[in-house]
Amino acid sequence: MILLTGANGQLGQCFRQLAARFPQFAFHFAGSADLDIADRRAVQRFFQQNRPDWCINCAAYTAVDKAESEPAQARRVNVQGVRNLAQACAQAGIPLIHFSTDYVYHGTKNAPLRETDPVSPKGVYARTKLAGERAALAVHPHTMVIRTSWVYAPQGHNFVRTMLRLAADRPELRVVFDQIGTPTYAPDLAEAVLTIIQKVENKEVAPADLSGIWHYSNEGVASWYDFAQAIFDLKKLPTRVLPIETRDFPTPAQRPPFSVLNKGKIKAAFGLTIPHWRESLEKCLQVF
Repeated sequence: MILLTGANGQLGQCFRQLAARFPQFAFHFAGSADLDIADRRAVQRFFQQNRPDWCINCAAYTAVDKAESEPAQARRVNVQGVRNLAQACAQAGIPLIHFSTDYVYHGTKNAPLRETDPVSPKGVYARTKLAGERAALAVHPHTMVIRTSWVYAPQGHNFVRTMLRLAADRPELRVVFDQIGTPTYAPDLAEAVLTIIQKVENKEVAPADLSGIWHYSNEGVASWYDFAQAIFDLKKLPTRVLPIETRDFPTPAQRPPFSVLNKGKIKAAFGLTIPHWRESLEKCLQVF
């Protein structure tokens, strides 16, 4: 049985929707009301009662700017909660798959980032996500940390939904063009994870081969300006997008100026084919 925490969030809902395509797996979807991952005793009880074979952690504090004024809450979920899950998985002898972020990178490199590149998180969100990664790997070596970027889906709070909402009221929008990365369609990420689990269950991949840090985002490169323009082009909306610099749109938390992720490691290890971000964006926009 696969335990999925944070099941009511944006990524968690994508796993729910994909479950029918993986009928060989039994799922236990746990939202925050079902399991508070920051409560160590509750996590231990939950594992003893349900005895999962896998744990996928989609629970996270992701309010990047709000985290600057709520560091304790961010740390509670992103560090303490992740450590609790890793300890429970270690005691149960099962793999943990945990999601992290491109925000851990904040350097000057302008080539696709590899998992071995130095980290330099800025802000509470980025620092707590990195601390969570390290806590999990320290207590449970069979943890798979997947760093991803610019995640969006047809549901939840994300850039695509925000742009479409704003475009309904405004003829033009100002969007930063000096932050470079790659959008990630959450259903693509969820499908990749379930495909990896399937390969382990089919003995094509050893469970130990999952351990460590991995990158996953869609293929290609974009600025937030490019992303917004693509949304409106594909939806054939007349909204005008004006490029601005980060300094013209100050936020409480700093964003990485360049966070394009190199996916060579995960593609080679698990034979994954990753769609281009525009292809996946087009698929997402069909539901709007």
